[in-house]
Amino acid sequence: MMKFNPFPELKSKRLFLRNIKESDCDTILFLRSDETINKFIQRPEHRRTRNKIDSINFIKELNDNITNNKSIAWGITLKNDPQIIGTICLWNFSQNKKIAEVGYDLNPEFQKIGIMSAALKMILDFGFNELKLNKIEAYTHHENESSKKLLVNNGFRQIKNKKDVDNESNIIFELEIYSQQH
Repeated sequence: MMKFNPFPELKSKRLFLRNIKESDCDTILFLRSDETINKFIQRPEHRRTRNKIDSINFIKELNDNITNNKSIAWGITLKNDPQIIGTICLWNFSQNKKIAEVGYDLNPEFQKIGIMSAALKMILDFGFNELKLNKIEAYTHHENESSKKLLVNNGFRQIKNKKDVDNESNIIFELEIYSQQH
């Protein structure tokens, strides 16, 4: 049984992954509406974040999903700065709660310096060791070279015969617990 309450804050030497609060709404609005960050993300109209109200509603949805043990999202912060610079989540859990999808975004100012790789390692550790997942999947746009490199560098492999029925531009990667240990 997955339980996300109390919220599992995760810490490393460099990062602090914490719950996303309503006071983070300006940052969440930026992360979900900035053209550079969202270049490869295709959200349906009803999932877009256009203003502060949309952002607050999205944060409420994230926290409702945590309360209901449906999914979990963390705000990525540098250890000594409470300002969120990105987000990472585990969601889209399989019926038996053994497979989850990881999703992430990061302020371009903080890209290409290992932050997302460090955050992903923390989430993989949490997913496999705390939630006892067997597999973590990632859906990314076939042209998103940074995301593909991140996934491959963290042990994910592309599943060539699996398709994203909601977005034909996506390719799917997976990491199984077995490969995490070897």
